[in-house]
Amino acid sequence: MQTQLAPQYRATPEGQEAEAILRKCVHCGFCTATCPTYQLLGDELDGPRGRIYLIKQVLEGETPTRATQQHLDRCLTCRNCESTCPSGVQYGHLVDIGRKIVEEQVPRPFGERARRWALKEGLNSPLFAPALKLGQAVRGLLPEVLAEKVPQPQDAGRWPVREHARKVLLLAGCVQPAMMPRINYATARVLDAAGIQTVIAPNAGCCGAVKFHLNDQEGGKAQMRANIDAWWPQVDSGAVEAIVMNASGCGVTVKEYGHLLKDDAQYADKAAHISALTRDLSELLPELLPELAERLQGRVRAPAAPMAYHPPCTLQHGQKLRGGVETHLARLGFELRVARTESHLCCGSAGTYSVLQPELSHQLRDRKIGALTEGFDTRRPAAILSANMGCIVHLQNGTDVPVRHWIEVLDEALPA
Repeated sequence: MQTQLAPQYRATPEGQEAEAILRKCVHCGFCTATCPTYQLLGDELDGPRGRIYLIKQVLEGETPTRATQQHLDRCLTCRNCESTCPSGVQYGHLVDIGRKIVEEQVPRPFGERARRWALKEGLNSPLFAPALKLGQAVRGLLPEVLAEKVPQPQDAGRWPVREHARKVLLLAGCVQPAMMPRINYATARVLDAAGIQTVIAPNAGCCGAVKFHLNDQEGGKAQMRANIDAWWPQVDSGAVEAIVMNASGCGVTVKEYGHLLKDDAQYADKAAHISALTRDLSELLPELLPELAERLQGRVRAPAAPMAYHPPCTLQHGQKLRGGVETHLARLGFELRVARTESHLCCGSAGTYSVLQPELSHQLRDRKIGALTEGFDTRRPAAILSANMGCIVHLQNGTDVPVRHWIEVLDEALPA
């Protein structure tokens, strides 16, 4: 795509990166066929190709409008279009650049500003955990859009205490320890069963995705640098062999630290090393299989119906990891099925999207649940499994079928 950058963007790192991405686009439109918002709205400007044109116009000097901002806001950043694109257009990076530029030029209404500020500051606050407990106590009095984000309290069980020579770092996350603590504890127990010790750096916090994708990109990068500082002593000394992510949304972000901080002279090399060391939890499964298979022998009891598996967009499109969870759990005796149709489509969670765009988000959620629960035969699945807390919370509010992280099911099958 021919592009003539306006002078104010021509010499900037963002402008140069955007121009390189734009020049890869060949207008083919394959991306529109797999874009969730285009399928719902049927508007070219609510699909990747249309949004690319909008960003191109802004970079060429046209003044963005409120409509420009809204079309970019409605993008889930699911990156399905990247999986479809034959030219390798890095749409996710481009839309981040475009949103930042538009945000600087188009003022938002007060209500939107307040809601976005509350999300990017509240989800990262030490007050989040006590606020969640209060929300759980008064859940029935909350507005629906908030109530559905307040899960029931969980008993996480015990954290393993055995020492192992093999160690990995685990990012606890900003909201997961309070909302769904069982996921982290289950991860630690499963790794412990395979002879790997899970370590959490106390000063590591949010991966940076929430602020970054709400256009506080400098705030997000500050959190990324803080995590690098928190992890670096153990990484630099070789004390840990990997940084493990059990939330694919965090995983795709940390794997991109090297890209996002490439122009930071102080952190670029460290960020690249951190990204190279980061693994989604499912990437450890092939190595864990022999030990887990021995411990699980004869213990896996197939439920009356198979379990459905929803691969998050941040796993299958962002990290390009497909098929691993269902394949490896099958080898351990679990029966997982991916939806026969639309398994590539977003469930509508997309971080804070389900709060900021509830109507579109709910349409996508209901569509996804239909594909997961009605697409096989007359039996409903025994459970819906996923690999990202945001997807799990979002889907659970649209069905009475239990929705869980796959690591919880594996943990429950292990001997105590």
